[in-house]
Amino acid sequence: MTTFATLRALHACIGDALSDLERVYKERSPSPSSPLDYPSLDVPHYPNQPISPADELAEQLVNDPSALVAIRSIVAACGQMSATVRRPWGAVRDIAVSGHLQACMRFMEEAHIVEILRDAGPQGMHVNDIHRAVVDLRPQSATPDPAVLTPERLGYILRVLATAHWLRELSPDVYANNRRSAVIDTGKTLEQLRAQPEKKYADTNGLAALLAHVCESTFPLKMTEWLLPDVHIRNMSPSPASSPSVTGNDAPAERRSYPTVFGLDLQTDLNLFEWLDLPENTFRRGRFAHAMTGTSYTEGTRQDVLQAFPWENLSPGAVLVDVGGGIGTTSLIVAHAHPEIRVVVEDRAPVVDKAPSAWGDEYAHMINSGRVSWRVRDFLTPWKPLSDNDSDKAPDVFLLRMVLHDWPDDVSRTILRQLRDAASPETRLVIGDALLLPACPSKDSLVSEDSPLLPNFGVANLQTYLIGIMMMGYLAAKERTVSEMEELLLSAGWKVNNVHRSVGSLWAYTTAEPV
Repeated sequence: MTTFATLRALHACIGDALSDLERVYKERSPSPSSPLDYPSLDVPHYPNQPISPADELAEQLVNDPSALVAIRSIVAACGQMSATVRRPWGAVRDIAVSGHLQACMRFMEEAHIVEILRDAGPQGMHVNDIHRAVVDLRPQSATPDPAVLTPERLGYILRVLATAHWLRELSPDVYANNRRSAVIDTGKTLEQLRAQPEKKYADTNGLAALLAHVCESTFPLKMTEWLLPDVHIRNMSPSPASSPSVTGNDAPAERRSYPTVFGLDLQTDLNLFEWLDLPENTFRRGRFAHAMTGTSYTEGTRQDVLQAFPWENLSPGAVLVDVGGGIGTTSLIVAHAHPEIRVVVEDRAPVVDKAPSAWGDEYAHMINSGRVSWRVRDFLTPWKPLSDNDSDKAPDVFLLRMVLHDWPDDVSRTILRQLRDAASPETRLVIGDALLLPACPSKDSLVSEDSPLLPNFGVANLQTYLIGIMMMGYLAAKERTVSEMEELLLSAGWKVNNVHRSVGSLWAYTTAEPV
């Protein structure tokens, strides 16, 4: 196929997917004479603010299975078309400076720009007024240096974000939120942010916490030094111009090995979780717990777990143990939908201590009644019964959501074997993790053989592969392929009996039974 033929096939793919997306909205429109429109990029929809029934339906339809496939097709085709026609040097420059956009995004979140602009309303706010609001919200003990944080510099950051479609510039130097920036609104008033900044992420969708957690990290820049020792040594050595050798033979720079890129960056042997448990990281630890709520958007929808396993077939009083479940982001969805199921969330002591208070009124009745509870457990140690009365009873379901991708195979195998030893023949294991696909045709390809798209949906699923790189950097871990997951489970005494993949996505819930 010629390049122009490929481009036209990609163009047709975009057109077909757009027609499919429009059909979903037309068929679900309340009134045939007034077709439902797709949500506008220019109109913010704040998570904690009411919107009209029509707008609410338009947002809900974004998660319709047919809409999800169409959206991924459009994103994948646009990305592949852009990669094809863009001059390579331009793409190289985009990658080279992409870290600066991440820095601007982190500033927007930390400076409460979204909340400031939410209060300003649709007419927006001038950069001078935004600057005053930003300074007013900072702690008195850490007031920004007026010579450093100037309206001019703030304006440059905001214009970068508007150019990248993360804000709107309504007129020169006047900015407003859009649909994308509004999703990280925490719903807190400016007075709440000023008085209790440590509670910014409580009762939120977790996306602001996730953005802050990931964007704070500088370790990705050190991956090359971690993998290639000569680069690390070279960068540690003083330049000849600044430190001339008296003897003519400079001694090689000392280098030590670290288990992770994260460790190299912070000069520590602690892994991410051990580091978060340090007393000085209390705020980060709480933020990380809320960030895990934000990871639920990794799935096709936040309700995917309900379709991934036949929860309705469990007997009344069945026990779901959410292993390493944090504050219970996923298992509480199951408990809410199935009142007959009892949930026990297991995690580290610092997480368990704060978990019940992390939730608002929505789940209070389940927590107060004891139907949802937390307990401290190191999942590398043998699983202990929930109580003396349950000494011979194994849980009905073990849930491991986004746990195994935190650990290399040897540690993951230990986690799985501890659960296998505690399981009964009827116990089922549900694993929520991405299952990666090659970028070439395979039996598990997400597209048809005649599609011009990459078989794994290309850039539409790129973030999942990047999360795998992030897991490697944080914990020397990885995201796994289908075959890697099957082999790992079998080596620990579990056999896969079902894989429920989110529509058009690499995210999957894998169910296994004892061998």
